[in-house]
Amino acid sequence: MTEPAVDTQIKTWDEIKTTTCYMCACRCGIKVYLKDGTVKYIEGNRDHPVNKGVICGKGASGIMQHTSPSRLSKPLIRVGPRGSGEFREIEWEEALRTATLWLSEVRGKDPRRLAFFTGRDQSQALTGWWASQFGTPNYAAHGGFCSVNMAAAGLYTYGGSFWEFGEPDWQHSKYFMLFGVAEDHASNPIKMGLGKLKARGAKIVSINPVKTGYSAIADEWIGIRPGTDGLFAGALIHVLMELQKIDGEYLLRFTNAPWLVIENPGGADDGLILRNAAGTPLVYDPQTEGTKVAGTYGINPPLMGRFTLEDGRKVVTSFTLIAERFLSKDYAPETVAAACGVPASTIRRIAGELAHTAFEQTIELDIPWTDYLGRQYEKTRGRPVSFHAMRGISAHSNGFHTCRTIHLLQIMLGTIDCPGGTRYKPPFPKPIPPGVKPAGKPGQVKPLTPLPGPPLGFVTSPDDLLVDEFGTPQRIDKAYSWDAPIAAHGMMHMVINNAAKGDPYSVDVLFMYMANMSWNSAMNVPDTLKALTAVRDDGEYVIPHIIYSDAYASEMVHYADLILPDTTYLERWDCISLLDRPVSEPDGPADSIRQPVVAPDRDVRPFQDVLLDLGARLGLPAMVKQDGTPRYPGGYPDYLVNHERAPGLGPLAGFRGHEGRMSGRGPVNPKQLEQYIENGCHWFQEIPDRAKYYKHVNWDYLDWATFMGFLAKPEPIIHQLYSEPLQRFRLAARGFGQVTPPPEHRQRIETYFDPIPFWYAPFEGEQVSGEAFPMHAITQRPMAMYHAWGSQNSWLRQILGRNWLYIHRKRAAKLNIADGDWVTVTSHHGQIKCQAKLMDGQNEDTVWTWNAIGKRSGTWGLAKDAPESKKGFLLNHLISDLLPEREGGYRYSNSDPVTGQAAWYDLRVRVEKAADQSAESAPQFPSLKNVGVKA
Repeated sequence: MTEPAVDTQIKTWDEIKTTTCYMCACRCGIKVYLKDGTVKYIEGNRDHPVNKGVICGKGASGIMQHTSPSRLSKPLIRVGPRGSGEFREIEWEEALRTATLWLSEVRGKDPRRLAFFTGRDQSQALTGWWASQFGTPNYAAHGGFCSVNMAAAGLYTYGGSFWEFGEPDWQHSKYFMLFGVAEDHASNPIKMGLGKLKARGAKIVSINPVKTGYSAIADEWIGIRPGTDGLFAGALIHVLMELQKIDGEYLLRFTNAPWLVIENPGGADDGLILRNAAGTPLVYDPQTEGTKVAGTYGINPPLMGRFTLEDGRKVVTSFTLIAERFLSKDYAPETVAAACGVPASTIRRIAGELAHTAFEQTIELDIPWTDYLGRQYEKTRGRPVSFHAMRGISAHSNGFHTCRTIHLLQIMLGTIDCPGGTRYKPPFPKPIPPGVKPAGKPGQVKPLTPLPGPPLGFVTSPDDLLVDEFGTPQRIDKAYSWDAPIAAHGMMHMVINNAAKGDPYSVDVLFMYMANMSWNSAMNVPDTLKALTAVRDDGEYVIPHIIYSDAYASEMVHYADLILPDTTYLERWDCISLLDRPVSEPDGPADSIRQPVVAPDRDVRPFQDVLLDLGARLGLPAMVKQDGTPRYPGGYPDYLVNHERAPGLGPLAGFRGHEGRMSGRGPVNPKQLEQYIENGCHWFQEIPDRAKYYKHVNWDYLDWATFMGFLAKPEPIIHQLYSEPLQRFRLAARGFGQVTPPPEHRQRIETYFDPIPFWYAPFEGEQVSGEAFPMHAITQRPMAMYHAWGSQNSWLRQILGRNWLYIHRKRAAKLNIADGDWVTVTSHHGQIKCQAKLMDGQNEDTVWTWNAIGKRSGTWGLAKDAPESKKGFLLNHLISDLLPEREGGYRYSNSDPVTGQAAWYDLRVRVEKAADQSAESAPQFPSLKNVGVKA
């Protein structure tokens, strides 16, 4: 029988619109096919600089995200107890009036009593500016929960970082190492890049406790023990130094390796960089046996050595101190092998391969360039070794120094922004650290007054901390205090816990966007639910008002008082800005927009529009005109075109000025958005060849970047292997300076603010019994599920509708656990029950699962007995907000002591076969009402 022919030429659409995907943080360009105003199909945009037409399963499934049954459909106000799901539908005017009333009371009394925190929002330039205009320092996004160690370590070391701030040179790299990289971040660019490496025969090495995704296709997988990546990287440095396989010229010219450090034990200047009266760093000049300004043309300062100055002061090159640390036996491969779970022979071999590739396979491009001192190079030399790292090393209490150690390793090999190395993405590199300081000091927070600066920034000494004269934190999350001095992204994970305890003070309004803090974004779910529902003696909630905005009926909706329903990403304007988290490529800056490809079919509004509306109603100065009317009556698109942070610098860098002929800096162009749409909703400008590499010290780039507004002035960005800002904190802990820590914090600051990267064991592993909790427990995000919202997507649910606890086959045999058994997992803080699956490709001392799959019954538009809730689970029930109690000790947050990064990968557990083998995970919370969704 002949099968009926299928006509593949039928046109199933009548319109195509371009926009930017939001199914993960790649921000790929997409084309959306429409028929009668309905989304029919999504494909990649071949002209987009990020994905060049490639689209993943998540991106293609955006159609189901847009039509999800869990979409909120109307503003809601709570009428029953929090968690009951009892709401009343209201009109937008009532919702905005209510929000304005609550917010205006706070702003007129004490703006600190608003805590404004956003989750995986991509409009942080807007939300941070709004918080500053409101006058509250209590603002942050999800970075403190996710990857601030990664960003801060890079920005305090070499002015960039991995992923959004940098990228491997896929075209020229010959040896590529991934540290702790799962499949959810930048998945399309990485997959495309890995394909290029494979095609050219480059070696790919993955260091990860779990062999999935990228690790599974690597040429070599190293199943490291969680939290020991810094020890492994330090051992590689040890071997390279031992073999004298380092790029001495790069270190001398472009880093602070030859800068002189004062050695004055017990003195106020001990460990500071030697500087002249103008504050310029000094190096030793062997010709005159004296000092010269660092970077002086024509001198050749030593990389190693100790010297006595004419005035009797003793100094040492910073690299001498670094070499003494990493050449010690503490970092010898034979010493670290057992702790890392990596044989010493493997460490020595990897170090040898790095050295061979960097120094024996050097490449040269026929691109002349000039450095900041006017030295001319006829060709551009490349060390074809590149690195990439992500959350796996960041989410540990030793993550900041681990990230710094990896950067030190890169710099030793001379692989930063050279052909084949790890390259900056404009507007990076930035000064080390960027010059923005956080606002919110005592006296800076005043009723009805904007902050004098942004709520987030980069501290360089204790003088920049947000503490009072007694050392009391001024932010609700204790960011920029002695608890976490360099908390560059804030500490979203501590807001609810601290607010419920009134520590350091209470808040009146908790305002959150896309932050599912009552479930998968909680460090510990039961503790967070208690905090959200805690009541005072008078019966009122400890946190009086909670405003929440989201597009979907997540678990958090049930614990809020006022719901402001957001649109889907296909229904709104958005901006992926150079002021925020751009989509740039190493060869040039790029930004993009989202345009509404369809109109909402529900009574919802884009959060960005709502925020600007609230700002105008509150009379925030930058959001109203002199007559009190809204400055941006057209909402977010009006803001995108007409807002300027500085003359000529706005949210969008493309198509500025008359007829859109200017880029980067230029007057407002009323037709800017139309020109973005004509160009496929993106803009890209290629950097001239002479300026593409060594951007941190390349005169042509520095001059160009200053014109574009990326840099304030064309000064070189010298890599800071030795971090003087950290040493200033150490000196404060010793009692020097105007701002010093209270006695209870001094030893912690002295220990962890080491100016040279070092490794220490993660806190939880040191503070709980290794015998009682012998295993590490971590999560990964699957390629098909970036955000918790992915598992309400009917297409993606067919790939993963539930999760399992993966255990190494050998360890399971010792525990008498078979494939499919239900097990209990116990930490010092809680216990869960889940189903086990056995595999070989993982560290034997580690169990793991896919994150964000488990759901609470009755949420996300899912059936109450959906596998996501009845068999799915979260490790969050086991993680504590605070470190284990110590006798007489202050309980710090379960975070990195430098940045405050949440340390949820430090979790230690015990796994046992469950007595109850019934097919349901535990704990099971009461099912929630499926509220707020369109019938």
